[in-house]
Amino acid sequence: MKTLENIPFAIEKTSLGLRLMIEPGSDDAHDFADLVQLALKHGRPVAVYSEEFIDSKSDDGVVIGGVKFTSKTLRHNLDAVERVFPFVATCGVEMDKVFPAGSDMLKDYWWDAIKMQLVTAARSFLQKHLSTKYRLGKTVCMSPGSGDANIWPIDQQRQLFSLLGDVRGAIGVELTDTCLMVPNKTVSGLMFTSEADFQGCEVCHRENCPGRRAKFNSELWSEIS
Repeated sequence: MKTLENIPFAIEKTSLGLRLMIEPGSDDAHDFADLVQLALKHGRPVAVYSEEFIDSKSDDGVVIGGVKFTSKTLRHNLDAVERVFPFVATCGVEMDKVFPAGSDMLKDYWWDAIKMQLVTAARSFLQKHLSTKYRLGKTVCMSPGSGDANIWPIDQQRQLFSLLGDVRGAIGVELTDTCLMVPNKTVSGLMFTSEADFQGCEVCHRENCPGRRAKFNSELWSEIS
């Protein structure tokens, strides 16, 4: 497992404030600006990853580095793939230490939005690092729990973490009993080369999901079901 630290990040205070419907010049705007400065001072987005090879493929899953993953969608997407990069990228544990949740509901909401900027920076940095170091070309990503519950069950976070090793010791990210990650603004998954585009949203039936990034693909759903 390799660790990426000292990841650069920026916080687009003006545009983010507008998305959060914070009125410029208001008391809220001043409070929000204070949170941005706190994040810029203490934020430490980080990521871990490893290079793994697929041992075998079955009808309903794959074995990677000796670890079995069960998912027809994952199996479909890895059909022509032999090498994958499991990863975890996070906003950093420092963000929860300097501003613990629960003191103010509105500020908690703003802080989560700021944390999202950091985890996005961590994931983008990771992708660029992998593409450069391993000359990957076009990449896609799949994450346990993304899309419908049976697409790639979230409880397979345990297998993903076991494949990486001591994630908590490396970057402080913990996996809860329900397979959620702490800090909450943390992403995990498998990154791999692919000429085909893929978004978990394509096989997710939640039409009104605010995080939807692609339309439901009925043909793909039929193919993997």
